[in-house]
Parts: sequence; C-alpha cells; structure tokens
Amino acid sequence: MTYATHVLRHSKKIGSSSNLIRRDSAGLVRWFSNGTRPSMEKGDDILRCHSGLISGERHNIPKSFNRCYSGSAVSNNSCRTVSSRMSCGNALRTTIAPCTSTGSISFIRRSSGSQAPSRRGFSTASDLPPHQEIGMPSLSPTMTEGNIARWLKKEGDKVSPGEVLCEVETDKATVEMECMEEGYLAKIIQGDGASSIKVGEVIAVTVEEEDDIAKFKDYQPSTSDATPSPKAPASSPPPPKEEVAEKPVTPSQPKVSKPSASDRIFASPLARKIAEDNNIPLTNIKGTGPEGRIVKADIEDYLASRGKEAPAAAPKADTSLDYTDIPVAQIRKVTASRLLLSKQTIPHYYLTVDTCVDKLIELRSKLNALQEASGGKKLSVNDLVIKAAALALRKVPQCNSSWTNDYIRQYHNVNINVAVQTDNGLYVPVVRDADKKGLSSISEEVKNLAQKAKENSLKPQDYEGGTFTVSNLGGPFGIKQFCAIINPPQSAILAVGSAEKRVLPGSSEGEYKFASMMSVTLSCDHRVIDGAIGAEWLKAFKGYIENPESMLL
Repeated sequence: MTYATHVLRHSKKIGSSSNLIRRDSAGLVRWFSNGTRPSMEKGDDILRCHSGLISGERHNIPKSFNRCYSGSAVSNNSCRTVSSRMSCGNALRTTIAPCTSTGSISFIRRSSGSQAPSRRGFSTASDLPPHQEIGMPSLSPTMTEGNIARWLKKEGDKVSPGEVLCEVETDKATVEMECMEEGYLAKIIQGDGASSIKVGEVIAVTVEEEDDIAKFKDYQPSTSDATPSPKAPASSPPPPKEEVAEKPVTPSQPKVSKPSASDRIFASPLARKIAEDNNIPLTNIKGTGPEGRIVKADIEDYLASRGKEAPAAAPKADTSLDYTDIPVAQIRKVTASRLLLSKQTIPHYYLTVDTCVDKLIELRSKLNALQEASGGKKLSVNDLVIKAAALALRKVPQCNSSWTNDYIRQYHNVNINVAVQTDNGLYVPVVRDADKKGLSSISEEVKNLAQKAKENSLKPQDYEGGTFTVSNLGGPFGIKQFCAIINPPQSAILAVGSAEKRVLPGSSEGEYKFASMMSVTLSCDHRVIDGAIGAEWLKAFKGYIENPESMLL
C-alpha cells in the first residue's frame, strides 16, 4: 500500500504539471523524485513502475543523474524506466532507458551479509512468473569461487528461511548455505559436484507459487541482464538529430580518453605490494573483486599458476605410464596458492633447539590422573606445547606480529593456529587467547576443533584470526625434526618433532644419563623477527617446557 499511495500521489502531481514538463523535464524529475526518496530509504526494494501515467507527447529526459531517483516518466505507449546499480561510493547511479512493456512491476532486492545478491524479476518474452535467482555466496574473505558439495533440497521442494539448501565447499571449509526467503526450489542450475563456480554466479532459482515450478524446467540464467540497461541509453538519444551529427565528430576524443580511464587499474594496497615484490605487472592479472578490482587472492592465483605449465606437459612425455588424475579440492588449491606465496615472498630462516621433556611428561601424568578422577579428558603433550608457545609469545611479543609493508602490526591477542591433517587436506583451526586459558580448556578446544576439521564442518570463526601456528609431526608420525612454512600473514611457525631417549653427559666426568629430548624448529620472517629475537623466543619456550610448573602460575 505504501508504494501504491506514493505512485497515485505523484501521478496527480505530474497530471497537474504539463507546463513544467514542456519547460524543464530535468526539473520535473528532480521535483518528482524528491517526494519518493523517503519511501526508497525505508524499504528494501526499489520500485520501478511501468504504466501509462501521462498522456500527451513524449518528452526528453536526461540520461543520467548524480542523485538517487525512483520511478518512471511515461508517455502514451512507451515508458522510460529508471534502472539502478550500485557504485563504489555506495551511491546509486541512475540511467533512463526506453521500454515497450506496460503494466509490469519488478523488484531489485538488496543483499545482506556475505551472501551473494539475489535477483527477482520476470521476463515478458518467455512469460516467466516472478522468481528469484540464487547466486554463489561469498562465505569467506578470500573466496572467489566455490564448489557445490551436495544439495540437501530437491527441485520442487518447499523451502523456508533458515533451512539448509546445499553444502558449499569454500577455500577454507565446507559450509551450509541457508535459504533466505520462503518459496519453492524450481530449478537447480549447478548440481552436486559442480566446481569452480564464481561468486555471484547463479546456482538455483526459487519461485513463490508451487504451480510455477514446471515453467522453469528448461530455464537458463541470462548473463546479459545487467548489460542491456547501459546499452539502451545509447539508442535513446537519437531523437535529437543534431546530437547524432555531433557524435561522429567527437568519438575520437572519447576514444582517446576512455583508454586512459580503462587503463587505470584498481587494486588493493596489499595486492599492489605483493605484485611489486614479485615483479608482476598488474595488467597481466584479471581482478575478481568488486567492479574488477584486483585483490590479494588474484595475485596468489597468478603466482600459483606460474608453475602449472611445466607440470602440465610432464604426463604427455610418456604415454606408457599408468596414472590416475585426482581432482583438486578447493582447500588444496588454496593451500598450494598460499604456501607458494609464502615461500616466494617471505624471507624464511630457521632456528632449532633441543628441549628436555622429562619434567613435562611427569607433570602431564600427574595432571591426567587428576583429570580422570574428575571425569575430564586427558592432556596431550601438544596441549602443553601450545600453552608454552602462547606464554612465550606474551613474553616476546615481537614474534606475535605481522608484516604490512608500511609498519609491523603487533597483536595483543595470542591466538594459536594448530595444524590438523585430514582426508580433505590441511586445516589450521585457531585457539583464541591461548595464553589466558587453562590446559584443560586448551585440550578440550583442540579436540573439538580437530573433530570439526575431520568432519569438514569448520566455520570461518574456527580458523580465522590466528597470530602464530604450531605444527606437530612428532607425536602422530614420529618425525624427529622438520622445517615448516610460515602461514601468512603471520611471521612465525613452530615445527615440533618427536621426543626420544638420548644419552647425555652427566654432572661429573665419565658419567652419563638418559633424558627424553624433543627438537623444535622455529621458522621466522626476517622482515619482522631478527635472529636474536627468534632466539630469545626459543629460550623462553624452552624454559616453559623444561620447567612446566611455571606455566601453572
């Protein structure tokens, strides 16, 4: 009713203002839109009405405005509709284009959160009823494309807000995609297992009425829905013949200026820095961000693609080889891209130290006895390592930092990522504020996160925001010592080896003793952590490991 009352009231305005139309059509549009602006700000929809509101001759209306307008100026059998699209400055650019359909109403829904925008409308050419196209959502900050793991709803099923439509495999984990509005799932465009779907690409269509489902059996999403509106204004100016005559004279000037505008490359500061560090021309990269903006993920994908050409030719070298091509999961692609970026852009160096863990193992045994008595879960050596690493970061905060080009960002929160290997790939869930938590809390949280990782059910908050990483290949696999690759944008990662019995010199000459020794290697970003700072951190870490009672204070 709100929009209907506005339309009726403004039609009366237009009906009584024929003189104003003849004198100044631009003034009419400003006068008319001023009254409709409040209704636009209140609602989530931009109403565009096509109907014969004005009788008389056609009047010329400017093609674009700098302010936000809603509505349409209509003549006898044709109308000029105001189409809108979002620009970088959160403003609406409006263009007026001619159309021949009458008596129709369409809506543009605003999207919220990280969900991809959905479009509702209908096509008069194919007599399609009102429907909504559901696009691939952006479910993480670095996500540019995703895969459909499986659909939990079938075509024809009724859907309600909050119900899970499908499982989407992102660059971090598999996330459930929920329905935003009530209706019926009319058509699934991208089925189970569909891969490399760009963010915003249509994956399904919903309708409001069950009877409309059959009409979308052969539906294919149109990729040119957004393009006709810019093209239409080009055909609307021809009425003034003098302007048409002037345009052939001036095209050389716009063509000279347009390349300069189009040659301007939009990229985030971080993306520009990574490109400069690797001598990558931004002109070689296609941006996937808003309005073609180049983002960090684009640079990472470009760096990762550098090494793909040579391996691609290798399988063709010997056709007699028997092999199987294993599809690369999204998490594997991201892991490869990020680790390649890390080794190419971060100056790694490594520090190794041996620590005696006899007292640590003894304390763990005592604490586990108390845990069993109270019904708690047992502590692992890795739980104690995480606690020691967190306390060492609090003592040497320079290692709890990131390189950001113009400055070094030192974090006040100590959030430890823990590397977890699963059948789907490597995950690094995060234990937040590990320096402030008790050993039992850390142990329970790590076990829960590891289980989520194995079930492929981690949420973004479960793995984002880490400031330091611990990777342990000693306990599970018996690896004595290794060097880990830094997880950007962090500046350090601790590689934990296995504990083994060694013979060590005793207190007096000729005496020997046995001790359990564990090797740990700290990988450091030399831009952030100097050698002496890295050594200081390892000294603090070793102190907590060899005197574990100090972690309880």
